[in-house]
Amino acid sequence: MSTQNARTDPGPGQPGDEGGSLGRVVGHLLLALLGVVLVAAPAWVVATTGDTVRHQHRALTAVLVASAVAGALLLVLTVVRARRPARRPERSRARRVLRGTFLGAGLVVLVALAAAVVWLRPFPATAPALAALESDGSVEVLDEAGWIAFVPRGGEASTGLVYSPGARVDVRATAAVLRPLAEAGYLVVALKEPLGIAFTSPNQSASAMAAFDEVGTWAVGGHSLGGVVAASFAAAHDDEVDGLLLHASYPSADMSAADVEVTSVWGSRDGLTTPDKIEASRADLPATARFVEIPGAVHAFFADYGAQPGDGRPTTSRADAQAQIVEAGIGALDRLAASSP
Repeated sequence: MSTQNARTDPGPGQPGDEGGSLGRVVGHLLLALLGVVLVAAPAWVVATTGDTVRHQHRALTAVLVASAVAGALLLVLTVVRARRPARRPERSRARRVLRGTFLGAGLVVLVALAAAVVWLRPFPATAPALAALESDGSVEVLDEAGWIAFVPRGGEASTGLVYSPGARVDVRATAAVLRPLAEAGYLVVALKEPLGIAFTSPNQSASAMAAFDEVGTWAVGGHSLGGVVAASFAAAHDDEVDGLLLHASYPSADMSAADVEVTSVWGSRDGLTTPDKIEASRADLPATARFVEIPGAVHAFFADYGAQPGDGRPTTSRADAQAQIVEAGIGALDRLAASSP
């Protein structure tokens, strides 16, 4: 070896190798930290929501499992790499750039996965909703893979409602508001939306309608983002859908020409779907749309999942508000059933 090479290529343990060794250690620590986060995030979701996850669409479980598996594999890979002796294989600059690009992209995907798991944590249903999920002599509750159905006993229902919950809201949280509609004789199907976001499956209502083909008259509806998607579905399928029930929601586009009977129920203290937004939605709905104000109600009163960040402060009780919400829903379905052939 020449004297020049000896100066420019220090061997292991020489001063020039310290920076590379430190960088390698830091890199391993960062990868291990990411692995821990990927494992801890789904564990936190399950630990803080009880049995909520298993009652949602299977897509949420798949994402949680994917995060945990990716984190475990990353931890194993980090340990294996840390135990290997440091090597400096000679690579061309192009290969180094390509390798760095792939590694960087992979890390971005894993960080996004961890963030998505945390953000997708559902708002769990509270006790009033869970109590409404028990079957009895008047209503049979069916917990299926894609939805929870409230089926009236004592004869087939001829009018039904397919309902989309709000974003990241436990589908079971809708039970106390929807079950009374079934007690009034209407079939009600609450959708388990993939990842708890209605936009992930905008045509899911069609599957529920097809599963209950004994129903001849259908309304679709939903709370918040679920209502936005339901409105789009109703506008695109007004030959199959007869009614639209909006809970603290509004359409994303003009559907004023749609041949559907619309009932928009909203809370005067809603901090998310504000009264101003409801007022602005009038121009996008058919001229015959009915608007039902629930005085003092907030966004989270349209289901039972506790308080929601950004919401307003109520000036009425949840029980009083939900009694009016239920009354408005039954009235909407009564009118729909009366106008059906």
